[in-house]
Amino acid sequence: MNAEEVRNYCLNLKNTTESFPFDDVSLVFKVENKMYLLISLDAAEANIAVKCDPEQAEMLRDRYSAVEPAYHFNKKYWNNIYMDRDMPDDEIKRWIDHSYHEVIRKLPKKIREQYADE
Repeated sequence: MNAEEVRNYCLNLKNTTESFPFDDVSLVFKVENKMYLLISLDAAEANIAVKCDPEQAEMLRDRYSAVEPAYHFNKKYWNNIYMDRDMPDDEIKRWIDHSYHEVIRKLPKKIREQYADE
């Protein structure tokens, strides 16, 4: 996947918004105003940062050379996925979905209920 494909995929997820956070070199995707993905637009290698539960984050790093801790975030929960390495597109989408649902899972129950069919 490339950055534009990731962007389009994210924008199809319910209630996703995008913004330029603190610079013009990254694009942030949020649900309910909570970040679940960041695309680095100026990196030497195209990559995205995704949120994972700690066990999943470690498993993802062990399984793919395309995945490294995201040192600009809490590396226990965030991974960088380098999209031009060995990770298939369907796996990238799976981890985007995982990150999205990690954020939803931690929302208050009343808000979380509207995502039950997601």
